[in-house]
Amino acid sequence: MVKFSDLWTRGKNAASVQTARQPVFGWDAAVPLYARDCAVYDGLRRSIPVIDAAIDKIGRLVGGCAPVCPDIAAQAELERFFCEVAVGASSQGMESFLCCYLDSLLTYGSAVGEIVLTRDGRSIAGLYNAPLRSIVFRHTDDPFGVQICTLKNGLTPVPAVWPELILFSALNPRPGEIAGCSLLDSLPFVCEVLEKIYASIGQNFERIANLRFAVTYKPGSSPVDRACAKEIAASMAKEWADAMSAAKSGVIKDFVAVGDVDIKVIGADNQMIDTEVPVRQMLEQIVAKLGIPPFLLGLNWSTTERMSTQLADILTSELESYRRLLTPVLIRICTAFLRLRGYTCGVEIAWDSINLQDELELANARLTALEADKLEQELGKGNKA
Repeated sequence: MVKFSDLWTRGKNAASVQTARQPVFGWDAAVPLYARDCAVYDGLRRSIPVIDAAIDKIGRLVGGCAPVCPDIAAQAELERFFCEVAVGASSQGMESFLCCYLDSLLTYGSAVGEIVLTRDGRSIAGLYNAPLRSIVFRHTDDPFGVQICTLKNGLTPVPAVWPELILFSALNPRPGEIAGCSLLDSLPFVCEVLEKIYASIGQNFERIANLRFAVTYKPGSSPVDRACAKEIAASMAKEWADAMSAAKSGVIKDFVAVGDVDIKVIGADNQMIDTEVPVRQMLEQIVAKLGIPPFLLGLNWSTTERMSTQLADILTSELESYRRLLTPVLIRICTAFLRLRGYTCGVEIAWDSINLQDELELANARLTALEADKLEQELGKGNKA
C-alpha cells in the first residue's frame, strides 16, 4: 500500500532560516485562518452587490481545465475522475471544487480543501471544501512547512492525522505569514463610505418621497377659541388621523376644519443631494481593486474601443495569475490519484482559452513571425547567390 508520507517530499533537511519566526508551541502559536476580518468580508459581499458579482464572475471567467497525461490509460481515468469526482454532499466534478476553492481564496485570502480516500485507501472517494473556521496552522522548525491542526469541539487544536491529504493555498501572503490577504483587504473603508451614502439616500427618500404633513392650528381672537384651543386641536388631530388611515385602505376622506388652519408637506421644499459623483468615486476604487472591467458589472461608464481592449488584456492577466495559484493544487490531486491507481507518470493541466480574441491575436502573431522568418530566409539565399 502506498504511504502518503512518500507522495510529496518536503525540505526536511533544509537549514534553518535565520530571519524566520521562532516556533512557539501552545495555543498562542496557532494561526487561525478565519479571523475577525473574514466576517467583515462576508458582510461586504452581502451589502455591496458589485463585490459579490465581481467575485462570482472571476470564478466563472477563470474557466475550466483538463488533465494531460502521457499514459493513454491514465489519461482516460483522469478525465473520468475530473467529471465524476464527488465534491461535498451535493456537487460533482472538479470545476465545482475549484469554484468553491477559488471563492474562498478571493474572499478570505486562504482556501483549504481535502482529498477524501475510500475505505480501503486505494482510490479517492471525493474532494471536500473545508471551512476555514475548522482549521488552524502552527509554525514548525521546518522553515518551509507548517503543522496543520483541526479544532476539536471547535476549541482545541489537534494535529491532522494525514496532513498530506489537505490542500491549502494563500493569496499574496505577507512576508513571514502563513495566511494570505483577501482581495477585499483594502476595501472596508471605501465600502463603509458607500454604505453611508446609500443609507442617506434611503433616509432622504423616506423623508421626501413618503409625504408627511404638518397641520398647524392658530387660535382666533374670540374668547371661545382661546378657552377651547386645546380641545379644538385635539379634535382636529383625531379627524386628520382618521383621514390618513382611511387613505391607507383606499378610501378618500376629506378633512374639514374651522378657523385658521395651515397644512404643509414636510420636506417638500428640500431637494435630494446628487450622489452620482461620490458613488462613482467609491465604485471606481472598488472596481480598481477587484480588477474587473466596469462593463462586466453592469456599470455604464463611457469608454472607447481601445480602452475596452486594454481592460480585457488586464483581465486576462488577472485570470492567468489565479490559474497559476490553482494549477499546483490540481497537479497535487491528480498525482495522488495516479499514484493510488498504480501509475508513475506525471500530469499537466491544460486550461481552456479565456476568449477567442486572445486566440486570434496569438494566431496573427505567429503568422507574422513565420512571414518574417520566410522573408529573412529568402533574403539570405539572395545574398548568397
